[in-house]
Amino acid sequence: MALHSGYFTVYVAFHCVIAALINCTLAAPGSGSSNVLSLLQPYDFLYYSGVRAYFGEEWAKAAELLEKSVLTKESLFRVRRQCHDDCVAAGREAFNKLDSEQGSMWDLRALDWVQKKAECLRFCIGRSVTPAGQLPVSTDIEYEFGSRNPYNFLQVTYYKLEKLHKAASAAHTYFVANPSHLEMRNNIEKYRRMEGVTEEDFQDRELENEKHWMLYDSALQYEASSDWVQAAEKWKACVNETLRQTDECRVQCEVASQRLPEDRGVDSVDGVYEKAAALSLSLLSCRQSCVTQIATRPGRISAQEDFLPSQLEHLHIAQFKAGDISGAVQTLRSLLLFYPSDKDSLNNLQLYYETLGGDTESQDTQPAQEVVTYISHSLEEKKLLYFGMENLDFSFIDPDLWTPEDVVPESLRDIWRAEKEKMNEKMKAGDQLEDVDDSGFFAGGSVPQVGVTITMDDEVLNGTNRVVLDGVMTEKECGRILQLATAAASAGDGYRGRRSPHTPHETFEGLTVLRAVKLAQEGLVNQSDARLLHELGERARVLLHSYFRSPSGLFISFTHLVCRSAIAGDQEGRLDLSHPVHVDNCLLEPETKQCWREPPAFIHRDLSAILYLNDNFDGGQLFFTNRDAKTVTARVKPSCGRLVGFSSGPVNPHGVTAVTSGRRCALALWFTKEKLYRDMEREEAEAMWAADGQSVVKKDEEEKEGTAGRNARSQAPKERSRGRGRVTGGRDEL
Repeated sequence: MALHSGYFTVYVAFHCVIAALINCTLAAPGSGSSNVLSLLQPYDFLYYSGVRAYFGEEWAKAAELLEKSVLTKESLFRVRRQCHDDCVAAGREAFNKLDSEQGSMWDLRALDWVQKKAECLRFCIGRSVTPAGQLPVSTDIEYEFGSRNPYNFLQVTYYKLEKLHKAASAAHTYFVANPSHLEMRNNIEKYRRMEGVTEEDFQDRELENEKHWMLYDSALQYEASSDWVQAAEKWKACVNETLRQTDECRVQCEVASQRLPEDRGVDSVDGVYEKAAALSLSLLSCRQSCVTQIATRPGRISAQEDFLPSQLEHLHIAQFKAGDISGAVQTLRSLLLFYPSDKDSLNNLQLYYETLGGDTESQDTQPAQEVVTYISHSLEEKKLLYFGMENLDFSFIDPDLWTPEDVVPESLRDIWRAEKEKMNEKMKAGDQLEDVDDSGFFAGGSVPQVGVTITMDDEVLNGTNRVVLDGVMTEKECGRILQLATAAASAGDGYRGRRSPHTPHETFEGLTVLRAVKLAQEGLVNQSDARLLHELGERARVLLHSYFRSPSGLFISFTHLVCRSAIAGDQEGRLDLSHPVHVDNCLLEPETKQCWREPPAFIHRDLSAILYLNDNFDGGQLFFTNRDAKTVTARVKPSCGRLVGFSSGPVNPHGVTAVTSGRRCALALWFTKEKLYRDMEREEAEAMWAADGQSVVKKDEEEKEGTAGRNARSQAPKERSRGRGRVTGGRDEL
């Protein structure tokens, strides 16, 4: 529909009215069904009731109410969507007559269209949802469900009810969106060790809302292995799923009840039209924010910039390399709708035309209609929102980098340009910071252990704050720790030799210091070997603290003895890695060369190290890359007693090549400059030794705290332990 230009401001007013009518009538009591009990109840009420039952330790009731709150929310969203689709045709006849009407008749036709659609939605939703269930929920409830907190309560509830399969599923679902939650991480490991619990039990119950991310990751994997046919198929599915998820989000914004705008003070002159305008603009802003919502991974804070255009760029390249030139032309034309003057895209389009030769039909292929519709709707919304910013003092942050300048009013363009430039600078930061390390470490210090030699330094390793030290362990010590790993695996290390979390072609075994001490107390492993495992962490800390000349203290954050074994008969044609390229304290995005220091990354890690135990296997080499995760800058071959140390930040992306035969064992270590994040399990192990009357020789950070510090610490293990309990809380710790 092409609206007359003279009616633009009138259209703005009526867009406000439709929002007001729809949202206000939805919240009003309707005739609905006479059987109120069969209607959907408010899911926030069910949730709060479940939480009360939880704290009252009424576990069966809590499980029932919490599950019902989750299911009711899902059902409410389905009802809204169905009613939206059913009411699309309502008022269509009046809507189609708008262009032919003049004067006051245009106003009446528009009002008729608005009213009929609003009444249809009100009646439809009222048949399935109670009046209270139609009211908007609080921001607290939105946060609780957005952070998946119902599953936090459910995992403990099911554990209390001894329904371990459901507990494991709830724990995993919560952890996906809260990957830095240490207690839940520990709980999941405990579930893995419980009898009857299998890997199949760890299902993400919110997976339906994450399909586009699964497709995205799958497409990247096929792309990395140069399987362009499969990559093109996955990228196309990813684009379609992203559009579907975005549309679903936008529909929920339109149909859900909105809170009425608050008065802006005694000096404001807000009347019914101003309130209607504010309500409508809030709705449009909600629809625009769906871009950010869909582009943010579960557990992440920041959205991926240009999410849909970047998928289209990947897709047209994959289609071209797969031989689907016609499809590549259509996808590239769709991408040019976002950035019509992009030189690279225009050059690629010319290349595709030349490849097609005389195939004029393929050359005339138009952009995908769903992308055309998406951009058209988005631009109309942006025009109204910028109109509100200029004339109604409305606040709006544009989520897109591709917004054309002519959509922005002249009076706002300077601010808009400044914000866009700031965002572009942020995206370029990955290239600019390629060789900058702000970790505070400075390689080149002394090595305070006889027999340890510097084999490779920054120059040889082509990087910053990287080192390889040999002679850190003797052959005998390597043999003892390898024996410990084998004994722990047979005794039950908690992993049961399950497949690696990074590849299906290898099995994975892991052992922490605390677990080793407990196994030693049970007589399942050698006590002296467990103590050696503990001591090796301290040995590595002293060496690296000296070599990297850290001006502050350095604390062990985590110690993990890890063995990866190739699965016999499952290595032919293997193209994956034993551990994909990553950065230890930030989330690497190779496409943009950005590394986001935010959860679920372990942002407290400052220094990383690997202490190798053997070399009688094939593959398993450590390698460093640039931020593109492709350009390899250095490789390190494992051998007994070889220690690799490097700063944990974005200057040191690294991965491990596939282990294609044999068993690769190494001690993985991470260090932090913040005492708060020291490895509490090591201290618990030390306390267990102390309780048995065994001393622990330590040359750690306490030396720098002086005698008074050591005395204070020696008197305070119980107080510290109690304090830690207060910090972690008790509701989600098993």
